[in-house]
Amino acid sequence: MAREIDDATRTELEAAAFRALRQHLMEARPEVQNIDLMNLAGFCRNCLSRWYQEAAEARGLDLSKDEAREIFYGMPYEDWRAQNQTEADAAKKAAFETAFRENVTERGKR
Repeated sequence: MAREIDDATRTELEAAAFRALRQHLMEARPEVQNIDLMNLAGFCRNCLSRWYQEAAEARGLDLSKDEAREIFYGMPYEDWRAQNQTEADAAKKAAFETAFRENVTERGKR
């Protein structure tokens, strides 16, 4: 049975897990493409930065999409793309359209 964890500790643990996920995606595995993450897992780095933005907005903080991405990526998004992103083939792009619709567009309507 899981041990009881107080809310403050749970929040700290969740934040630590988020930081570890971010570090893994940004530093340990930058070669993994966002399109591959979205196609396989239904989320990518951009989703994580959007969730960060949404959490800020829920707390009354005005944070733009570009600002949230720069916080998450550690640099302007376009710089990260230039350093790490490769062109996706037609099959990956088609799979992305489905994954984006199912995991972003349709989820937003729920």
